[in-house]
Amino acid sequence: MSNSIPEITLNDGLIIPWIGFGTYNLNGNEGATAITSAIDLGYRLIDTAYNYENEGAVGEAIRRSSVPRQELKITSKLPGRYHTYSKAVSTIQESLYRANLDYYDLYLIHWPNPKQNHYIEAWQALIDAKKWGLIRSIGVCNFLPEHLERLEKETGVKPSINQIELHPFFNQEEQRKWHVENNIATESWSPLARANEVFQNKTLQKIGIKYQKTISQIILRWHYQLGAISIPKSKSPKRQLENISIFDFYLDEEEMHMISELTHPDGRLKNQDPAIYEEF
Repeated sequence: MSNSIPEITLNDGLIIPWIGFGTYNLNGNEGATAITSAIDLGYRLIDTAYNYENEGAVGEAIRRSSVPRQELKITSKLPGRYHTYSKAVSTIQESLYRANLDYYDLYLIHWPNPKQNHYIEAWQALIDAKKWGLIRSIGVCNFLPEHLERLEKETGVKPSINQIELHPFFNQEEQRKWHVENNIATESWSPLARANEVFQNKTLQKIGIKYQKTISQIILRWHYQLGAISIPKSKSPKRQLENISIFDFYLDEEEMHMISELTHPDGRLKNQDPAIYEEF
């Protein structure tokens, strides 16, 4: 299947699709099979992380797939325990070895871990790895505006992307506005929130019936119209295809507002506040 997903150009010129494929908990042969399916169905942006312990499965899926490596955009992430400069450099190299890749298209700092206060060192390592050709574009996850401002102030380099928790129950309106004002792309992790809870939501059910679309398709269309890149995950080829089949309808302004209004202050899935949360 040809890739029909619209694309976005990041602030450093890298072009990536508006929808990617999340791989958390897709490990081993079962994971590689699911990821291969996603690639063959049309996904070109694949999201992994050092801490997912499946960079090898992603690499295997790339080798199994019918799509040339150069047509794919592969993302991985640096864990908090390796934020010091030398450890970050060797971890980036190890990430590549695990996946048997020559380069990552995107490499992100997974969390700022502000109590440890080494994220500037980690960022410098990513900057240098990009200069060495190991990474094409560098970004972050879960960084607040204060962290993002410090990165640019102290290194002169702005992230291309910030991957944040974003779903109908936590719409991140202020953070998204800040990203737009500062030319940083927003990427949504856990874009479908808690599947069981979100699929029972009456507002989303009503909109889904109107358009004859699944609730997942309604939510992913909402992300797209918000200007957020989403990375849904599914082992099912049927659902994988559903999740990228969202470009033949349009949510009106009222419907977008209705979905955004589902947000609530304690909407985080695991109470992971980047101001205090530590990931290692």
